[in-house]
Amino acid sequence: MGLGIARGCLAPGWRVPARVRAAVTTRHIAGASQGPHAGFNLGTRCGDDALAVAWNRGALVRLLALPRGPLWLQQVHGCAVVDADRDDLPEEPVADAAVSHRAGVVLAVLTADCLPVLLCADDGSAVGAAHAGWRGLAAGVLEAAVAALRVPPARVQAWLGPAIGAASYEVGEEVRSAFVDADAQAASAFAPTRAGHWHCDLAALARQRLAGAGVGAVSGGGYDTLGDPRFYSFRRERSTGRFATLIWRES
Repeated sequence: MGLGIARGCLAPGWRVPARVRAAVTTRHIAGASQGPHAGFNLGTRCGDDALAVAWNRGALVRLLALPRGPLWLQQVHGCAVVDADRDDLPEEPVADAAVSHRAGVVLAVLTADCLPVLLCADDGSAVGAAHAGWRGLAAGVLEAAVAALRVPPARVQAWLGPAIGAASYEVGEEVRSAFVDADAQAASAFAPTRAGHWHCDLAALARQRLAGAGVGAVSGGGYDTLGDPRFYSFRRERSTGRFATLIWRES
């Protein structure tokens, strides 16, 4: 991944058709948010001024020359997937993933340590975006999103966006058991730190879940939002903003 799509944004380094566009925002884009949300906060449920977020969201459309405003989700750490092509959607559907088979539909997920995952059919006929914290991963949000693409999983590419790194993410028994009790191989994604605690590798868990769903072409990962000041991090700051990971198809 490198700087490319627009100043202050990151472009995924994956091989997808040219008409498929994707980007990750950073807090280094000049925005209207101040205080703990300073920069380009795009989240409406993290305590920022509503007018500042509205300005940032409008600026995002201009910055990336989006065909329309993104479909924002009311994320709840679950596994619901919304079909973004429906005409009867509420303004912000309650879901943690979205898919589209139409050009001009912009999908977005908001994160500040959780793992954003982008999906794309190898011919560009379908795209998806998922918000994958540990609860969503354990609940099967990635498997549900892959199924919603309605293409053979072997033809799906996945890209893992910036999330908290394993060395920064210490968890307790509840988190480890949620994965290991379902699949013993998930133990490889946890490294013991102290009694009853482990470092958790979200990207490794996502790769395992995607592989189980039949998706073998997975790229990305490697960032640590807690240690990288370009990204908002809930664990680093508690009161903070959210950055967006977006995908869409051009006509």
